[in-house]
Amino acid sequence: MARDYSRTDRIADQIQRELALLIQQEIRDPRLGMVTVSAVELSRDLAVAKVFVSVLGDAEQAKTALAVLKKAGGFLRHELGRRMIMRVLPELRFVHDTSTERGSHLSALIEQAVANDRKEESED
Repeated sequence: MARDYSRTDRIADQIQRELALLIQQEIRDPRLGMVTVSAVELSRDLAVAKVFVSVLGDAEQAKTALAVLKKAGGFLRHELGRRMIMRVLPELRFVHDTSTERGSHLSALIEQAVANDRKEESED
């Protein structure tokens, strides 16, 4: 019987929680801004962790925040190793997560369509 919640999923969730705390508490770079760790995808062999981060601001701020996180990747990996007991720690790859921006854009489009429908309905 297969498990619904695999070991890689549990480790990815733990990495997400620990990285969120580390970024919030330990990184003091003012260029980082408001960063949220939205998800972590871990490869099956636990060698690579793709860390999805959402950044409050425009594309330039997101690019700067990703550069800061990439530079701090070694420190974050080291601190992650101190907090988690694993034989091999995965390589951290930071990726900008645009799902929240896409979601708010789609919500705005839906609201606009509903408003247009109500306007046309009231005119009839």
